[in-house]
Amino acid sequence: MESRNYYPITSDMHSHILPGIDDGSPDVETSLILVKGMMALGITKATATPHIISDMYRNTPETIGEALNKLTSAMTERNIDFELNAAAEYMLDSYFFEMLAAKKKMLTVTDNILLTEFSYSSIPSNPEQMAFAIQTEGYVPILAHPERYAYYHGNYKMYDHLNELGFLLQVNLLSLTGYYGRETAKAARYIIKNGLIRFAGTDLHHERHLAVLSDVRNKKIFAEAFERVELQNKIL
Repeated sequence: MESRNYYPITSDMHSHILPGIDDGSPDVETSLILVKGMMALGITKATATPHIISDMYRNTPETIGEALNKLTSAMTERNIDFELNAAAEYMLDSYFFEMLAAKKKMLTVTDNILLTEFSYSSIPSNPEQMAFAIQTEGYVPILAHPERYAYYHGNYKMYDHLNELGFLLQVNLLSLTGYYGRETAKAARYIIKNGLIRFAGTDLHHERHLAVLSDVRNKKIFAEAFERVELQNKIL
């Protein structure tokens, strides 16, 4: 497969390609397929971000490090030249704030920047306190895929508010394709057109995601969406 030069990023900062530790890749062989698919898109560097969620995936630096080592070893054996690192995607739940208060080691995307997410099912009642607590500990939060939180679809000004609080907004490329539905695509376009986006990510979990990201029919969508956008992925 040839590289697609229309692709808006060469460094990805949100994916679930580490084998067997969350709802992403189930095994090393699948992970290798996903890595090679990212390379075909022109991505040369990725930071894998497995979930850390209190009641589902209590991953640690150790479990994530072990999965990263398995995949990088397999890449070396197959002569796959791809720069791969690991961080985490932290659900902003009580478990996260317990770890934060206890000054547990946090896995950052780069420097002091953390990838975080809200619950899909319930609107956060205190994003102000969340942002303050994270920043007080010296971290800068990226908020993953805000366009996917349906409770904000009727109030786009919340995206502006979250930006003002210090959340760096990250849009999923899949959102622009309509993969998650029309309303999510509209919200993603609002975030981009209003200059609120800071990062874009694949949020790659499986081969179905890869097929959509690789579909040449989405070339125009990506090209138009990011024509005048300066993403911060380049700092990774």
